[in-house]
Amino acid sequence: MTKQTWTATVSAVLFVVLAAVIALVPVPYVLWSPGGTSNLLEDGVAADPITITGTKTFPTTGKLLMTTVAVTSPESTLSLPEVLFSYWLPSRQVLPRSAVYREGQDPTDITQDETQLMTDSQSDAVVAALREAGIPVISWPMVQSVTSSGPANDILKPGDLIQAVDGRTTTSVQDVEAAVAAHHVGEAVLFTVMRDGQVQRESVTTRATTANPDKPVVGISLTTGYTYKPSVKFAIDPAVGGSSAGLMFALAISDKLSDDDLTAGRVIAGTGTMAADGTVGPIGGAQEKVAAAARDGATIFVLPRDNCVDVGQAPSGIRLVPVDSLDEAISALRTLQESPDTVSIAGCS
Repeated sequence: MTKQTWTATVSAVLFVVLAAVIALVPVPYVLWSPGGTSNLLEDGVAADPITITGTKTFPTTGKLLMTTVAVTSPESTLSLPEVLFSYWLPSRQVLPRSAVYREGQDPTDITQDETQLMTDSQSDAVVAALREAGIPVISWPMVQSVTSSGPANDILKPGDLIQAVDGRTTTSVQDVEAAVAAHHVGEAVLFTVMRDGQVQRESVTTRATTANPDKPVVGISLTTGYTYKPSVKFAIDPAVGGSSAGLMFALAISDKLSDDDLTAGRVIAGTGTMAADGTVGPIGGAQEKVAAAARDGATIFVLPRDNCVDVGQAPSGIRLVPVDSLDEAISALRTLQESPDTVSIAGCS
């Protein structure tokens, strides 16, 4: 074997090894691409994704599409060729893995967090839609979590609505905190809570904190919960998580509660978080969700106004409707129903 042949052979082997390394070694990125869509209104084929009982509902004639982003799962990795190829494809984003998943976070914890976000999103969407429909909703301080080693463990439970402390009605988290703080360490606090539809009274003896021996605590964290007469149940694919479907949940509930057919035979898609007060918040993956909506036949896409900068040029045949609130979204859809070509509804510019 000549020197030239030996050099060429070694170079070829090194090239093959290097190419294999490039193709097989994972890189710290994840891919966002257009995901699936789901109709949130009854279509006569599948089970109704949202069922409302305890109040009058009305038939709907169109579709409200919940949009999703297909994202590289926590357990999966991407190779450099996959990243480079995806970078040049339309309606896709390549993001640093650290921007999507916290380093060292267990995949099971990620799934649980996403599921909790979905549950919270549905709860807030129900409250916002009921209020929009004029149905009374009462807010209460609610137990969010109970410290396992705290004095309230096995006495109070997450989801308990605190209606009174020591016989005095509580209407806010601050009311509960002030009532507990008024006690001395070692004193009992009497909580009146609504649990599983039943009113119960529970006594918790306060303890001191390590940092402050004079501060009484019961070992709970609080948030705001709600009571209302109608029952709203969701039948959403459990694999879908996150909070970005809140706006579409609220629109679907509002459509069912209104005698004015909001969808009116149209295919409407959208995305956005929903607060209990009706405020719409920004989300990730707006461009990918618009592409998914256009692919699945939507002609209108409702999105948070703050996400306009992320969308760019909308696909042909779909109209972008940026909003800041549920009320604004409903008003815009009604206006477009009456005047589809109106210029009074501004798009993303």
